[in-house]
Amino acid sequence: MKITVNKLDEANTIISGTLDNKEIEKSLEKVAKQASKEIAVDGFRKGKVPVAVIKKMHGEKLAQDAESEVLQTLIENGIQEAGIDNTTILGQPTFKKYDKKENGIEVEIEISTRPIFVIDGYKEVVPTFDKPKAEAKEIEERVLEIATQEAPLAKISKDRAVIDGDNTLINFEGFIDDVVFDGGKAENFALVIGSGQFIDGFEEQIIGMNVEEEKTVTVTFPEEYQSKDLAGKEANFKVKLLEIQEKGEVVVNDALAQKLLNDEKATVETLNARIEQELTSKAISKLYNEELKPMLIQALVTKFEDVALPNNIVEQEVDAKINAKAQEMSEEELKGYKENPETVETLRDEVRAEAKDSVKATFLVDVLAKEEGITVEDNEVTQAIYYEAMMSKQDPQTVIKHYEDNNLLPAVKMGMIEDKLFGKILGLEG
Repeated sequence: MKITVNKLDEANTIISGTLDNKEIEKSLEKVAKQASKEIAVDGFRKGKVPVAVIKKMHGEKLAQDAESEVLQTLIENGIQEAGIDNTTILGQPTFKKYDKKENGIEVEIEISTRPIFVIDGYKEVVPTFDKPKAEAKEIEERVLEIATQEAPLAKISKDRAVIDGDNTLINFEGFIDDVVFDGGKAENFALVIGSGQFIDGFEEQIIGMNVEEEKTVTVTFPEEYQSKDLAGKEANFKVKLLEIQEKGEVVVNDALAQKLLNDEKATVETLNARIEQELTSKAISKLYNEELKPMLIQALVTKFEDVALPNNIVEQEVDAKINAKAQEMSEEELKGYKENPETVETLRDEVRAEAKDSVKATFLVDVLAKEEGITVEDNEVTQAIYYEAMMSKQDPQTVIKHYEDNNLLPAVKMGMIEDKLFGKILGLEG
């Protein structure tokens, strides 16, 4: 078997050769003999089926198996001849040619391997920056904002009608076609006018009401309302205004700090320190995501611009970017691409540079994470998803199952490793 090896670059190699008919026939005899021992055929004892019968019954399948066996041998020999370490091979071989000729099958297969990075000097491209720090005025304003939210509500002393932004206390009962519906009644309900908590039009009709006044408020439930029994229907609410309320005195003291921090030893100074920490962390996070991270990725990609990348992985990333663009296209645009295949190739060429940068960045993160000793355990990934679900008021177990079912956990883990790595390189830890 004659094999030609052509190393395109450090990450891609073409293995060429011919699957000789004699070798395929020899392989066919072998797989047929093996099959004759394993396949049961009526009228023959198991293991005693003639090879000719097996060939007649399963000739096409056996021929495919024989070709695959000879092809596998060619690939293995080519990999050995090229000096490729099997552990560095990425994905499946890519067929560039598979032409059946009189004497056999001419093949060209591209083997892609993990890129090689000489990472010396990567810290030289880390961007410099001034680490954000919360100002005293910003801390004071945030503490006052929290204190205002915690201040108790009390009935206003003035005799006036409801205005936009008021805190009100109301009773209400809802009717559709003069029939009370489930969930449409409440007493001593606290409603901030203008908060958008109720159906459009409800809060606006409370404006101008006086304490102890009763009024019928008419609204229409949205067509997409969660309850199908109410969606799109007009409802009348009998509303009674009980109180107009306002925030009481805003007090910032140790008692407030102890309540907010759930710590009986907390003081105003402790609260200020916690708020300073939160504001600083928020500012650093904003700077990192909007400026530092993109700058660092681009700097690293440029630093290692000459590194050869595995072509098969690049093409997968091109596919992903094309699919993402297709999701945003109109039906007319998609139809245009389907009718003109050459425009798809043009689009692929347009996104290839971006795809290469993405692939390079992914491999760089992997290499640098090992260099910096960065790891993320599976339980850390689960905890992070759990926390985010809780913060967005979703069921954590449902969200985690969604990530598992859609094989999204590896991407989340990679993102966490990336942020840990960049945080360390940029000096944002601690």
